[in-house]
Amino acid sequence: MYILDSSAFINEYHTDEQIASIPLVREELEDESAYRFDALEGSGMHMHIPDAETVERIERAARETGDFEELSRTDIRLVAASFELDGTLVTDDYAMQNVAEKLNVTVEVIAREGIDDQRSWIYQCQGCGREFDDNHDRCPVCGSELSRKNPA
Repeated sequence: MYILDSSAFINEYHTDEQIASIPLVREELEDESAYRFDALEGSGMHMHIPDAETVERIERAARETGDFEELSRTDIRLVAASFELDGTLVTDDYAMQNVAEKLNVTVEVIAREGIDDQRSWIYQCQGCGREFDDNHDRCPVCGSELSRKNPA
């Protein structure tokens, strides 16, 4: 089963396999892409709402990779739906791909190249330059803002 992100509807993704999505994706769509969602839902696209426990598991994984702040509520639930349905997540979102990779969820990209490897992000203080594994509102040392940094 293929679980479709909003980019699948925007880019007119097609497959002969069974498809699913979540209701929150519809809220992200406008114009023709919204009509495509409605048409596929009307023709039998499975609508899935993931369990709260699975959503929490995805949130933990996203915190571990450093992608949590980059993911929307919809993104987290799409990864959760893909995990529960043992399906292929169809998305162009790099943060979603990174979390899916950590959870061994298969991803198919549409209009972009997929990620080459999984990353665990770190956070660096804009003021003193210290690095942290977890994101904070402000640097606990000097009070400056933190930015996400690729450790590679």
